[in-house]
Amino acid sequence: GDVYKRQVLDVHNKDVVSNELIDQQVEDINQFSWLSQLRYYWQNDDLWVKIINARLVYMHEYLGNSNRLVITPLTDRCYRTLCGAMDLNYGGAPEGPAGTGKTETVKDLAKALARQCVVFNCSDGLDYLAMEKFFKGLASSGAWSSFDEFNRIDLEVLSVIAQQILTIQLAVASKVNDFDFYGVIIKLKPTCNVFITMNPGYAGRSELPDNLKALFRSVAMMVPNYGLIAEIRLFSFGFDDARNLSRKIVTTYKLCSEQLSSQDHYDYGMRAVNSVLVAAGRNLFYNCLLYTSPSPRDRQKSRMPSSA
Repeated sequence: GDVYKRQVLDVHNKDVVSNELIDQQVEDINQFSWLSQLRYYWQNDDLWVKIINARLVYMHEYLGNSNRLVITPLTDRCYRTLCGAMDLNYGGAPEGPAGTGKTETVKDLAKALARQCVVFNCSDGLDYLAMEKFFKGLASSGAWSSFDEFNRIDLEVLSVIAQQILTIQLAVASKVNDFDFYGVIIKLKPTCNVFITMNPGYAGRSELPDNLKALFRSVAMMVPNYGLIAEIRLFSFGFDDARNLSRKIVTTYKLCSEQLSSQDHYDYGMRAVNSVLVAAGRNLFYNCLLYTSPSPRDRQKSRMPSSA
């Protein structure tokens, strides 16, 4: 039942080969259509991941057979920016309205690089001491952290956090094995990194100070292509007519958002569409089991001795 989790990536890979590489007659490994893809190479007895000019080591962190994100052109652009930022020893800062996949994209990139990613929801109650403990564990474990709603933290605390992140980034750039982090000598794994997501323009949000902005590469996240995501998810679940079904689902929710009540507790975005897709895939899976598994009478007949 978990095969579809891999098929999501297989569908994307098929589309890249047929729609980009073959249609554009890509024949040189230095062409942008090839360089812009996430590629895996075995070099110097280790696995490396390359995209554009970035070259990152694969960490072999076992993450299980978890769900993977449907890769759209928006996801590809975000991957390119975040990987380029990491290669230059910066963090990543996807920003955009809710439901555009900021956190999910960071988590899926961590899965593609086999790195542990810890998601942390920020609030205005956070102080610099709590963040200092968090960063100590982050630097010594080599994991990633994705701070959701980062601009909800108070402005005074953000300035101190900027210095904490800068200390870690300078240590990574110096390629040291351990470093002094506010009076404590801790081990350093250079794969650690910090990502922040922001919803700009909301009430109660702080503007990031300049010394913090300089540590991150921002990525503008827009509303994703619901139709493409629904089509690939349905196709991976096993639906034959995925394109027409996805068009109907997206049109239904678009009409709901335009003509039904506009109260805040009604959600007709990607989260609602995804819930319908998961339920459809689950029903198809159970129906297949129902029609392919033998009935109790057939099982009883198979256990009866044959009359020879």
